[in-house]
Amino acid sequence: MSRPRLLNREEASSATLDRELLVRIHDVMVKARVLEERLIQMYKQGHGYFWIGGPGEEAFNVPLGLLMKKGQGLDSDYLHAHYRQSATLLALGEEPIGALRQMKNTATDPYSGGRNFAGHFSRREWNIAPVSSPIEVQYAIAPGTAMAQKRHGGDGITIVTGGDAGTAEGDFASCLVWSSRPANPLPILIIVTNNKWGISTTADGQHGETRISDRGRAFNIRSKTINGNDPVEAWRELKEAMDYVRTERKPFLMEAMVSRLYGHSSASGANFVANEVDCLKEFEAKLEKDGVLTREQMEALRNRYTEELAAAARQVRDEPQPAPESIWNHIYAEGK
Repeated sequence: MSRPRLLNREEASSATLDRELLVRIHDVMVKARVLEERLIQMYKQGHGYFWIGGPGEEAFNVPLGLLMKKGQGLDSDYLHAHYRQSATLLALGEEPIGALRQMKNTATDPYSGGRNFAGHFSRREWNIAPVSSPIEVQYAIAPGTAMAQKRHGGDGITIVTGGDAGTAEGDFASCLVWSSRPANPLPILIIVTNNKWGISTTADGQHGETRISDRGRAFNIRSKTINGNDPVEAWRELKEAMDYVRTERKPFLMEAMVSRLYGHSSASGANFVANEVDCLKEFEAKLEKDGVLTREQMEALRNRYTEELAAAARQVRDEPQPAPESIWNHIYAEGK
């Protein structure tokens, strides 16, 4: 396979990524946005009980998934995610119908057989640990896989994600402590996606630090705050951070500033918030300006995914609910 052609100055004023990569990132961002909008619609139509997701975080979450070393076992990357990670799953190659099935709580739900909330993904064969409802417990769990990878060797790393409000939990502090001990630093990328909200509480009166990434300094953890609404910047910064963790086998703390386009969850109405930055809208404007894609091409892509997700939703609507006797499935290592 030949190396993708780099954009020249006329084609892309700010992009330093291959055109094919820019198109790929845009494709998954659109798919992820259409998926979240379909999930919200299902909830409002009564075809789901609860919605929580990541519309507004696609510009960061898509590059994250595309850059991960996908596989099973210690030589691949582990992902300890939170519930706004649908775009990362799609970037890894997941089919969106799984999220629809989980929203509908069907027996065909690939993550929990219809027994868990929306956005609670898990994939053993891709090292994706089960998303948990208790806030930010993943920060205390993730050092476990990182410790195993440190002992194993290789270049597999652990990635853990969470929100800004969750950094108030002791689990986040535990992650910083266990990841940075001088005798045994861990190969872990600690990510905070900062949408400046904790449910209905703004971040303004909650954080004494200027940036959440500043908290890594006390532990001598290399840290950085980036614009998570720019997929080109997100790709560059994530790649640099992941390369550092892979080679140095030390932690990195990244804070990505992102948006929350439909509120916290269905508990707050799941209505569009107009004064938030829409990363997809801004990226599409840049792609059009730089001659990477036309407006017609982008609209055709959205229409295609809208039709595909509508058809998938109709399919899921008729799939069975879990049977009573399956209530103990997906609890603890069935078949072992």
